[in-house]
Amino acid sequence: MAQNSSFSSDLPAHIWRPFAEHRAPIFCSPGFLIYLQGTEATCFYYLKQGRVKSFIQSEDGGERVLNLYRAGSLFGEASFFDELPRVSSAVALTACQLIPIDRELVTQAVSRDPELAMAMMKYLARTVRLLSYQVDQMAFRPARWRIAWYLLSLSPAGTTVQCTQDEIAAGVSVSRVTVSRLLNELAKQGLVELKYRSIRVLNRAGLEQLCQELSSSPPTLATIGKA
Repeated sequence: MAQNSSFSSDLPAHIWRPFAEHRAPIFCSPGFLIYLQGTEATCFYYLKQGRVKSFIQSEDGGERVLNLYRAGSLFGEASFFDELPRVSSAVALTACQLIPIDRELVTQAVSRDPELAMAMMKYLARTVRLLSYQVDQMAFRPARWRIAWYLLSLSPAGTTVQCTQDEIAAGVSVSRVTVSRLLNELAKQGLVELKYRSIRVLNRAGLEQLCQELSSSPPTLATIGKA
């Protein structure tokens, strides 16, 4: 299930800016395929502006969203560091500015600011933790819980979630019809407001309560980070 990368790292928003200080960004348009599953990872990326989706595809063409990245995020770093083929693909959802980060740039940035190395280790550890948690929730949680938690994780401040119902369906691994039906139920309950290509969270506490009611030992955004 997709989740907000700021939630996964729990690091200051400016922490990765040193990567953008000495290289010009690459500009790409919506729909641009940044990297492809199974290819060599010669770099990872700092997202200076825009939104990016990472996803995996099955042999029959099925797609599952892994993450939605916003400005200030890193992505594609896991395969870069373990030097194995990429396990996912990434595509620009909007016009984007990207900073490719290769080994030379990593070395230079860390030598100027050694705290970046520790921040990177924390970021990678949180990524592993959240991916493990996703496996649990995808296997055992009901669709209503998945959708509510998806909205909570993408809107930590209880604001507007910029995504389509198709993206939610791919992110929580349920049908588009089910997503539409359950979102309309949440809207009727006054928990969310459905807009064009976005969803506004009206009652964050209500969504959290819903997750609690659907789980005997419900996770929260705070406890996941501390577990």
